[in-house]
Amino acid sequence: MARRGENIRKRTDGRWEGRYLVTINGSKKYHSVYAHSYNEVKQKLFISKKETEKRSKEQERAQKDTADVSLDEIAQFWLLDIKNKRKYSTYRKYTDIYRKYIQDAFGRFNISEITQNLVVKTLPDSLSPSLYKSIYCVFNQILVYGNQYYKTPSVHLHIENIYETSKPVQTINLADQKKLCAYLLSELDSYKLGILICLYMGLRLGEICALKWEDIDFQYKTIHINRTVQRLPAEQGKTKTILYETIPKTPCSVREIPIPEFLYSILLSYKDDGIYVLNKVSPMEPRTYQYKFHSYLSKAVVRQSHFHALRHTFATNCIINGADVKSVSEILGHSNVNVTLNRYVHPSMDTKRNILDSLSYINGQNNGHNI
Repeated sequence: MARRGENIRKRTDGRWEGRYLVTINGSKKYHSVYAHSYNEVKQKLFISKKETEKRSKEQERAQKDTADVSLDEIAQFWLLDIKNKRKYSTYRKYTDIYRKYIQDAFGRFNISEITQNLVVKTLPDSLSPSLYKSIYCVFNQILVYGNQYYKTPSVHLHIENIYETSKPVQTINLADQKKLCAYLLSELDSYKLGILICLYMGLRLGEICALKWEDIDFQYKTIHINRTVQRLPAEQGKTKTILYETIPKTPCSVREIPIPEFLYSILLSYKDDGIYVLNKVSPMEPRTYQYKFHSYLSKAVVRQSHFHALRHTFATNCIINGADVKSVSEILGHSNVNVTLNRYVHPSMDTKRNILDSLSYINGQNNGHNI
C-alpha cells in the first residue's frame, strides 16, 4: 500500500516504487522510479520531481521557438531521464556513447539542422558496424525524446548500408573439455567450482561473480540467477570505476536453473558461512576471474579461449546431446530461441563428420561395407 501523500509503495518483488505525474504534450501520465529501500526511492522521487519541474520550464521556453533548441540541451535532459528509469549500466553506456561520438560533433547544432547527410558526412568511417548501430540508436532516442517533450521537428536517422562480418565463435572441443575438467576437479576450490558451474549450467561471467549462497536452493536443487556484477565508470569520487552489482542483463536473464546431480554434491560440500560463492564477503572482480580462467587453461594444457566460450560450449553440448532449443534458451536466459540458435549453438567437426558419414545409406553402404 502506498504511504499517505507520498505515492510510494512496496512492490511484491521486494522493490520500492515511487510515482510522479508528468505532463507530455498536454496529457498527464504517471512515471515511476524504483529502489531497494524506502529512503532511496524517496530521494529518487524528490530528484525526479525537481527535474520534471525544471524540464517543464524548459519545455515552455523550447516550445516558443524550437529552432533555438540545441541537440545538447535535449540530450542532457534525456540522459537524466535515462538515469532515473534504466539500469545504471545502460545509463553509463549511453552517456559514454553520447560524449565520445555525438556531443562534440553535433551538440551545438539545433535539432532542425540535424540531417541524415550531416551525420553520415561527420561520423568517421573507421568505426565498427556495432558501434555505428549504437551511435544511431542513441542519436534517434535523443531526437524522439526532443520531439515528444519539446515538440522539436521529427527526425529519424537511418543506418547506411553497413555489413557486419560475423566473427567465428569459440567453443572448447571435447578433448580439451575433458582435460580442463580433470584439472579443475583436482585440488578443487571455490574458484575452480565456479568454472565448472559455468561450463555445466551456462552462467555469464558477471552472474557467477555475483552468485550468492542464498541463490542456491539445496532443497529443490536449483540456482536462481538474480543479479550480475560489472565494472563501470564512476560518476564522482576518487576512483575512476566502481564494481557495480545490479539486476541481470535482461528480464529473461532472471531465471531458475536445475543443478546437475554431480555438481549438487560438490556444491553441498563447499557450502560455508560466506555470502558469495566465489569470494565469501564480496562479489568477485570479473577481470580477476578471467585471469584465473586463463591460468587454469594454461595449467590444464588447453587451448586459450575467452571466458564466454564456456557458455557457448554449454549450449552446444546441450543441443548435441538432444536437448530441445526452447529449454536451452530458457536456461541461458535468452528472450527467444533464435538468439540461442544463431549465437550459441556451434556443431563440432565430429558432429558434422558423423552427419556426413550417416549419409552412406544412400549408396547402400554402411561404414564401407555393403548392406
